[in-house]
Amino acid sequence: MAYIGSKPGTTFQGIARIQSFTGDGSTTAFDLTFAASEGGDNDVQVFVNNVRQKPGSSASYTLGADGSGDIKRITFNVAPAAADEIYVINPGSETSLIAVSDNSVTSSKINADAITGQTAEATVADDDVILVYDTSAGALKKMTKANFSPTVASNAVLDADSDTKIQVEESSDEDTIRVDTAGTERLTVDADGKFAFTSAGGGVINSTTISNTYTLTNQNLLLAGPVTLTGTITVGSGATMVVV
Repeated sequence: MAYIGSKPGTTFQGIARIQSFTGDGSTTAFDLTFAASEGGDNDVQVFVNNVRQKPGSSASYTLGADGSGDIKRITFNVAPAAADEIYVINPGSETSLIAVSDNSVTSSKINADAITGQTAEATVADDDVILVYDTSAGALKKMTKANFSPTVASNAVLDADSDTKIQVEESSDEDTIRVDTAGTERLTVDADGKFAFTSAGGGVINSTTISNTYTLTNQNLLLAGPVTLTGTITVGSGATMVVV
C-alpha cells in the first residue's frame, strides 16, 4: 500500500503531559520538563488563569530552546502577574524508530561510567563467560575460561591452586624454564639447554618394558636396565644407545 511520509508504525507521538507554573510579575521564561516538537507552537497549549494564550512573537508567547538547546522554553511577551496560575499541555515531540548503522556507535556515545564497578580483578571461574571478537567470522562470540589455551598471554602454565607449574620467566628476562610440583621447584632448563634437577628433584625414570618402535639417526639414548624391548629401536651410524 502506498503512503506519503513515514510509513505507519515507525513514527510516534508522545503522551501529552501537563505542567504548572505560578507567575511572579517579572519572570517571562518558563522551562518545560519534557521537550516539545521544534516549531510546535500551535501544538503546545498554554493557559493563564484558565484562558488559553495565542502563540507568536506579536501575541502572547513563543516556544523555543532552553539553555541546553532543547525545545522546552515558553517565553511570554509580558510577564504573567504575581500569583497567576499557568499550566501547559505539552504533547511531546515526535519520534521515529531508526536502524543504527553498522560500526556507527562511537566511544563518545557510551557513558564513561557504564561499566564502573565491573572492572575489578577477580578470580575467573571455568564457567564464566568472556566476550571475544572473532576476526574470521566478523562477530562477537562468548567463550568460557575453560576453552582458552593456557598459553594465552602468560609466562606460566599452572594448575588450579598454582602449586604445580612450568614457568618461563620467574624473574625478568632470565631465560630459564622452571618446573614445580606441589609447590617445590624440581627441574630447571637454562639458556644453554642444560637440564638440572634441584636438590628436591628426582631423576629420569624409564619403564622396564619399552614397546616403542623408532629410529635414532643422530641422537644418543640412555636407558637404565634391566629393560625389555618389545618394539624395535634402530640405531643409525651417527647415533648411540647405552643401556646401564
